[in-house]
Amino acid sequence: MPGSGMYTMTACNFDSTILSILHITEEISHLKDVDAILDKILFEARRLANADAGSIFLAERDKLRFSYVHNDTLFDQRATHTDLYADFAVSISPKSIVGYVALTRETLAIDNAYRIAPELPYAFNPTYDDNSGYQTVSMLTIPLTTYQNRLVGVMQLINAKTESGAVVPFSHTSQKILPLFAGNATIAIERGLMNRELILRMIKMAELRDPRETAVHAQRVGAYSAEIYNQWAQNQRIDQNEIKRFRDNIRLAAMLHDVGKVGIKDAILKKPGKLTAQEYDEMKMHTVYGARMFINPSSELDVMSRDIALNHHEKWAGGGYPGIPADLDVDPLKITGTKSGEAIPLPARITALADVYDALASKRVYKDAFAETKIHAIIQAESGKHFDPQLVEAFYQIQDVIQAIREKYADENQ
Repeated sequence: MPGSGMYTMTACNFDSTILSILHITEEISHLKDVDAILDKILFEARRLANADAGSIFLAERDKLRFSYVHNDTLFDQRATHTDLYADFAVSISPKSIVGYVALTRETLAIDNAYRIAPELPYAFNPTYDDNSGYQTVSMLTIPLTTYQNRLVGVMQLINAKTESGAVVPFSHTSQKILPLFAGNATIAIERGLMNRELILRMIKMAELRDPRETAVHAQRVGAYSAEIYNQWAQNQRIDQNEIKRFRDNIRLAAMLHDVGKVGIKDAILKKPGKLTAQEYDEMKMHTVYGARMFINPSSELDVMSRDIALNHHEKWAGGGYPGIPADLDVDPLKITGTKSGEAIPLPARITALADVYDALASKRVYKDAFAETKIHAIIQAESGKHFDPQLVEAFYQIQDVIQAIREKYADENQ
């Protein structure tokens, strides 16, 4: 059965393919955030099978939640598309293809999605094709399970192609190799999910002190920061490998921007009225407390988390806070807003914009959410003052993605 292309898999190169999978697994092991892990897994799985598109669903109780997508025909993989933040789930049942694979824990190859025999329990849902104009033909759907056969998710690859671009069924070799790759990939997915959950638990701890620091707020700020960076980096023509490495870290690090609030007194955090000057100085210390959690960094993620926690209230033109060096050896009474411009670490400049946008766009007990036009007017006015102008430009270039993130991680009260 045909099925070659970017990576031709035949019996003669089976061993080299196995070595390639081991090498890919090693690369994936260095990634930290689950989204970066899913992106890498889907890219490499498509490369091994020369598939045009694919998606990954993660198991969530009795459902499969859509979690990642690629499509070379519809999307520029250098840019983020709104489909990446689509929020929907599929029941784990034999009626859908992914549900059937989740139930049986067996890989399923379909040569033509529109010619599935009617007596089979599963059926192809053409809704996405109808809405997007895409034409699904061949499909390879693989369960993502642990060695104990516990379901983590399902990966679905679509439209295997020849080197000339013709769509063909997935080869027998792909059907053997991809489940092996998926088995190794599942370990990385579990680790990424654990990393995300640990960070969310830290945020929930902060939420006990300050109800405004919610998990969805943190996830929005992390996602905004990752996407603002991605667009800025594309504008700067930064190497794609560097973009993916930085993006992997900033999504998690930005989520922890306000974790230092656990060190602030309840009387200040929960005060309904305006803070006094002394109380405001104490509130500023949440940046220092947050940075101190990463005082002995053991990874690039730790360094970025420290830089963001400490500096996300600094301003491009100066006048922010706390204005102290990263070693944090400072008298709390000597906080001054001295950093400005590129002296503020890039991750902190990005998170500052993401955090302010989310604060303006979110409903709070003391205010309603601002209208989008008013938010944009404020951000535009603060370009070159509070915010790095290049980052503001990148922010406006991805408004469709920003809105998709808001919808996916919406507050319950909105």
